[in-house]
Amino acid sequence: MGSSSRTTRVLGIATAATLALGLTACSSSGGSSGGAKAGGSFTYWSMWRSDEPQAKVLQQAITDFTKQTGIKVNVTWAGRNVSKQIGPAIAANKAPDLWDNASGTVYGATASEGQAADLSSVLNMTIPGENVTVGSVIPAKYLATQTKDSDGTSNYVIPYEVTSAGMFYNTADPAMQAAMPSAPTTWSQFIGVCAALKAKGEPCIASEGEDSWTNGLYLDYELDAQGIDFAKLTADKTGAAWDDPKVATAVDNVEQLITGGYIVPTYTGTKYPAQETNWAGGKAGFYMDGSYVTSEVAKEISSSWKFGMILPPGATQADVTTFGFAVPKRAKNPTAAEQFIAFFMQKKELSGISTVADNITPRADIPAPAELGDVQKALAAPTLRVDFGGADSGDYYNKVYNQNFLDFWHGKINAAQFIAAMKSGQISFWKTEG
Repeated sequence: MGSSSRTTRVLGIATAATLALGLTACSSSGGSSGGAKAGGSFTYWSMWRSDEPQAKVLQQAITDFTKQTGIKVNVTWAGRNVSKQIGPAIAANKAPDLWDNASGTVYGATASEGQAADLSSVLNMTIPGENVTVGSVIPAKYLATQTKDSDGTSNYVIPYEVTSAGMFYNTADPAMQAAMPSAPTTWSQFIGVCAALKAKGEPCIASEGEDSWTNGLYLDYELDAQGIDFAKLTADKTGAAWDDPKVATAVDNVEQLITGGYIVPTYTGTKYPAQETNWAGGKAGFYMDGSYVTSEVAKEISSSWKFGMILPPGATQADVTTFGFAVPKRAKNPTAAEQFIAFFMQKKELSGISTVADNITPRADIPAPAELGDVQKALAAPTLRVDFGGADSGDYYNKVYNQNFLDFWHGKINAAQFIAAMKSGQISFWKTEG
């Protein structure tokens, strides 16, 4: 799923939930994804709490599905704790038939252990009432960003929601309009925008000082602009990859934000959501974050605010995180669960993710909420990427990257020292890890 910081931000604070482990026996129907009443039931554990908008959208779809097919859905709105419960449930042979989460979380909890069903067959299922297949409305580029499991497939999650990260700003801000009449295409142009904002007394960037993920996205995107993949860079056991001049260019670019005084003052001593609140109050130009930020600040911004989003100049691809359905290999009623997946992919059902939950769906024919229009445009690119190459979790991130980056971002070490610290730390890490 990514760093612990991002997990908290994307998904909210976990609420403990008691999961009903008992499964209702049923006879599932095969073949068609809808149509005649088939009867039976299946069990679904969801990552959403019952009071969240995604849950309301899914609950409506469950009601519609049962009415049309006769299949009862025994749903538990488990909240984020579901990812910790799924493994033990599988081990006890009490797995649900369906669950949902971010693809990275599904990978870590089940797919990496060979416990997630291959849902390629679902891609070939017909969406009820639309005469098109699931695979025809779910672009393959989203599935391609999901880490391949032990069986060599990335089709263990069928996404129903996608998010991306970028530099969000208020297009109605007069200072921003003057400083950035058009989106910068080079890093030097971006620094020019920052300088113009600073001259008007407005910091260019709001930054949650303790967050190595959101702030690190500047580096990740600039490495991408230089053709460097973070995952490959950090996987080099010799550390020599850090000597690449292109790495130095990316790091030097980010250092200009720090040494130029373009970040909101006192950022190193504040914690989330202090700077997000400052940004929403018009006290800074840009805020790097995931697309969920528009919902987070919806009640804080002025009525004149209009969201825009750009990627750091030079970035070749937007990053994406997919959220969707997964079926454990030990599910007792997988056919019925797969029918529901296809049912939910109907435009009339899935549109609620946009209109009610204020997020983006993988279907290009479902418009994003107005505030996420720029994000949907970025995601319309032919290919997408995963932030940090999918390497923003686990021991390396926590033991090597996290503190070294924060020291750099806080100005405690310079660009050259940061590269040296990453290189030496990486060598030591891989000697220990083998």
